[in-house]
Amino acid sequence: MSDSDTFDYVIVGGGSAGCVLANRLSADRRRTVCLLEAGGRDNWIWFHIPVGYLFAIGNPRSDWMFKTEPEPGLNGRVLNYPRGKVLGGSSAINAMIYMRGQREDYDGWRQMGLRGWGWEDVKPIFRRHEDHYLGEGEHHGVGGEWRIEAPRVRWDILDAFIEAAVEAGIPRTSDFNTGDNEGIGYFQVNQKNGRRWSAARGFLKPALTRPNLSVEIEAQATRILFEGRRAVGVEFMRGGTRRQVRARREVIVSTGAVVTPQLLQLSGIGDGNLLQQHGIPVVHHAPGVGANLQDHLQLRPIYRVHGVRTLNEDYRSLIRKGHMALEYALFRRGPLTMAPSQLGAFTRSSPRYATPNLQFHIQPLSLDKFGEEPHPFPAFTASVCNLRPTSRGSIQLRGPDPLTPPVIRLNSLTTEEDEQVAVDALRLVRRIVSMPALGRYRPEEYKPGGELTTDRELLQGAREIGTTIFHPVGTAKMGVESDPMAVTDERLRVRGIEGLRVVDASIMPTITSGNTNSPTIMIAEKGAMMILEDEGAGASAAA
Repeated sequence: MSDSDTFDYVIVGGGSAGCVLANRLSADRRRTVCLLEAGGRDNWIWFHIPVGYLFAIGNPRSDWMFKTEPEPGLNGRVLNYPRGKVLGGSSAINAMIYMRGQREDYDGWRQMGLRGWGWEDVKPIFRRHEDHYLGEGEHHGVGGEWRIEAPRVRWDILDAFIEAAVEAGIPRTSDFNTGDNEGIGYFQVNQKNGRRWSAARGFLKPALTRPNLSVEIEAQATRILFEGRRAVGVEFMRGGTRRQVRARREVIVSTGAVVTPQLLQLSGIGDGNLLQQHGIPVVHHAPGVGANLQDHLQLRPIYRVHGVRTLNEDYRSLIRKGHMALEYALFRRGPLTMAPSQLGAFTRSSPRYATPNLQFHIQPLSLDKFGEEPHPFPAFTASVCNLRPTSRGSIQLRGPDPLTPPVIRLNSLTTEEDEQVAVDALRLVRRIVSMPALGRYRPEEYKPGGELTTDRELLQGAREIGTTIFHPVGTAKMGVESDPMAVTDERLRVRGIEGLRVVDASIMPTITSGNTNSPTIMIAEKGAMMILEDEGAGASAAA
């Protein structure tokens, strides 16, 4: 690519959304597309063996290694904030859990005035790109690019947890993705024959042979270029050299809920006062850029157990490690196929919630944090997160240097409602663990600690063990014209600017009830449809 190349569309960010957009927009070879990705190729073994997230998260080869500011609601702790640094983005290092969310999530968006975003609107879009192991049916599709399979490993401790949850009143479910995800069961995963199925493998690789698609790696966008109030291209850096690429039709920002607001701010779109503080000329005053950050805070109670196998002791056994490697090599099964969490549950922290507001991620292992070795004793983790937090954070540029990471403030556990949900969630975990089905394994609470009994003590325990589950959304939210904090409209166009869209998780006005990767892919699918519709409408008008 030369310094002056021009394409119909320039997509910034080759993560989950960018891979979908690159595929869909380049399907017609008369349309030229350039995809800019700041990371590298997914040519490392740990991008493909599912358990590779253990080696990818916290590794500068594969992770941007962001960190939050000290979190007041989490005892002043600084949290690691992983984001994928590779084609496929975070879908190359994430939990691989296929989760759409609840019907009410999307109907809530529609009720905000965002036409076309209700459950019945988006469900066909989810189905369009599915290749689901359950086959064609009311809820799922086959033949698409996004492969979904059942997990290929089971643990007695997880099966016992299912029985305990049922004894505690949580029903079984075989499918979390029908619009109602209440219940307990094994997660569906984005894998194919025991290998991770990232957005790069599913959507981008089939399109790489198209002559009208140019994919530029290690190309970090530094700012969007404007002529007046129209986006006309992107400046990027590669190998220490600044270059430019131009867009005839649109620039599409798909760098995710952390980097998208930073790039907009660097380009002069954001809160005018903030931009002026950093000497950035204001192209468009948009105070909502970087605001409304939402994430799922997970609490990670850990229980020691007796008389049952967990991954903790397998990890420390050379014989078991060898068996795991052989099982994977021969059959593509076993612990090397494991997502970080295999068993899930959705339920309510209190009867006052109309739909489940808690999600469990149950793991047959325990560790203090990702990147560290498992504990030297058998244990399981009953992670639980608040699906609809009322706390709101922000993303702000730290300065005018585009290579400087942004300021990330989650503000977790800073509202009374979130505090109460945390306390209720920990009490619910204890109730499930106390059921007879788990009694034979004599579970003992290791964290936050059985000595914590009052609401105040449990809240303090939540502040100590709470951490992000890596689901940032909302920092360039959709909204109606009368909403002063709306960054994008219902067609994902940046308000006040021509030729510029945001298509990624940052456009969510409220977070979905579950893992956010597949909703992001749905957003990209719908975004591509709208881009092509608007292109056709423009051509008709010109004719």
